[in-house]
Amino acid sequence: MNRTDLGKALRGLRVASGKQAKVVARSAAMSPSKLSKIENGVLPPSVLDVERILAALEVSAEIKAELAEVARKVATEATAWRLYRRTGLHKHQEEIRAIEARTALLRVFQPSCIPGLLQTPEYIRGVQQGSELTDDALERMIGARLRRQEVLYDRARNFRFLITESVLRWRLISAPKMAAQLDKLITMSRMPNIEIGIVPLIAPMPGLPTSSFALFDGRLAIIEIPHAEITTSEIRDIELYEGRFEIFDKVAISGDSMWGLVESIRDDFLREREIP
Repeated sequence: MNRTDLGKALRGLRVASGKQAKVVARSAAMSPSKLSKIENGVLPPSVLDVERILAALEVSAEIKAELAEVARKVATEATAWRLYRRTGLHKHQEEIRAIEARTALLRVFQPSCIPGLLQTPEYIRGVQQGSELTDDALERMIGARLRRQEVLYDRARNFRFLITESVLRWRLISAPKMAAQLDKLITMSRMPNIEIGIVPLIAPMPGLPTSSFALFDGRLAIIEIPHAEITTSEIRDIELYEGRFEIFDKVAISGDSMWGLVESIRDDFLREREIP
């Protein structure tokens, strides 16, 4: 089955379900025109697209497994950041939010910046500086990212974040705003379903922390590189990133040690504000 056949199969399932295209599209966090293009083989569906459509159609576990396997055969895909900016970064945030809503365990490794689910509005602006977004596009993106953070308060879901110490020290925004960002990190780490580990600079590195990535249960990995976002549901790829996560987790500090380190860095930022 190729991508055209996959689109036809999805359309057949929708028609058989009796659900209107606009209803399925809304549930799958995509526009009706995008769903139409996927069903007609004009637009190749991503793994995420297929998963959301199948969830919206409420198909049997057998059919879901069969079509998910077809999707995995063309599983690894890269989408350039410029394409997300063109279509709207806020829309991509909503797509990620839909995936997070169906994830019981989310693991994130970040050697570049504070993870999006833990960012303050000011930090989000700092991350996006130089991205050439319009003021309106930036505000919509910030709003969408903050809405994603609501999932953190769902105690039925668990989150594990690994962040390198260098991320805490990089001055993407002013010292007072960095201090506020680190305060938020400490506050969120005290929630019972959130675990935050810091990979300290003094720890022997088990490998090169080259790329940030997120693991959604054991079914999906999203990797960020400078020019694109890579999505894969290939089991071997997921196992590779699970292994990467675990080796850095072994040298990370958490609990009291983590709080002490983050508070120390935060206080350094606060002292900068006091210097005349």
